[in-house]
Amino acid sequence: MPIKSFQAARQKFVPKRRKSLLVRDYMTRDLITFTPQQSILEVMRILIRNKISGGPVLDDMSNLIGIISEADCIKHLSESKYFNQPFFDRKVAQSMSENPNTIEADKTIFDVATLFHKTNRRRLPVLEQGRLIGQISRQDVVKAALLLRSQRWGNK
Repeated sequence: MPIKSFQAARQKFVPKRRKSLLVRDYMTRDLITFTPQQSILEVMRILIRNKISGGPVLDDMSNLIGIISEADCIKHLSESKYFNQPFFDRKVAQSMSENPNTIEADKTIFDVATLFHKTNRRRLPVLEQGRLIGQISRQDVVKAALLLRSQRWGNK
């Protein structure tokens, strides 16, 4: 009697969906923003209270015009001491970094990683059709890489 081999009905092959690689999927959406008229003292208090190191500066029309960071505050603190000028009277517009590097929301985390490497920035505003929709940090990119590791590079 011949031997018959039995195989159950084969399941249809459905490839696993890969994790997204887009900036929009890893960025922070709820941002603390600043205005050019705010005082540096107020900015410093907000940075400390919220445990952040900087944030975007928006004009009255919600257009991105700069970034203010701890480094900007420290720079102007040292300059005011050197020139013997009051520091806390200074406004964000006088201290912020203008024309910041940005990245579009539809770029990949590899694009933003390259930009971080080239510019030595810690965070980048994320734009969609010219409007600020979020911010991505170096830490966000590292988190994304860890999530992708098991999907893309063979986690054993």
